[in-house]
Amino acid sequence: MRIGVIAALEEEGDAFFHAQGTVDLAGPMPLRRVSAAGHELIIAVPGIGKVNTATAATILITLERCTLLLIIGTAGLIGVRSERCFWLDSAVQHDYGAERSSGFVHYTAGSWPLGPAHVEPYSAMPDPGLGLPHARVASGDAFIECPDHARFLNEGLSADVVEMETAAAAQVAARFGVPWAGIRAISDEANGESVGDFHANLRRAARQAGEAAERLVGMLTGSDVPL
Repeated sequence: MRIGVIAALEEEGDAFFHAQGTVDLAGPMPLRRVSAAGHELIIAVPGIGKVNTATAATILITLERCTLLLIIGTAGLIGVRSERCFWLDSAVQHDYGAERSSGFVHYTAGSWPLGPAHVEPYSAMPDPGLGLPHARVASGDAFIECPDHARFLNEGLSADVVEMETAAAAQVAARFGVPWAGIRAISDEANGESVGDFHANLRRAARQAGEAAERLVGMLTGSDVPL
């Protein structure tokens, strides 16, 4: 199987099959190519945010012919969960919608942001039995360091963790009919301490997510996975 891996930050990408493979610098972003467990892994580190992620996802699917997208790295905790590393079973974009006098209203990314609020999450591939707790991720082009907004996303979108990439990759995957998976480890709690916590915990959390993703690769069999 050809698996396209997206890690926004170098620390997140380096933590996955560390120092293995070869780096291809010919394209618009560096790609590291690794062979593991009978699979070809193409690891992109496009930078943070939805546009960078969507660009990487499109390249991995169309040019690199990947049949599975895997998004890995760190996230902020926005609920009351106590676990520190999650299998992402669904993804929503938290900054797509309508700004009204009554507040921000969420809609499914790409849909008309009119009428009653409606959000349809993007569903990940089935969990093959990795053993991680499941979570919904909310993605958007904002670093959340406000507990009130974190609570708004948790309650309004039933999201457990927040970051800036996964839902964009999931939207691209859905457009091309390609399955996706996501693994995120907690670096901060989306509050006033988040900036310091993120920098302090980045490498540890990235390695935790990377190790779980390596186990996932070892569990995958065959040339395809179900949507």
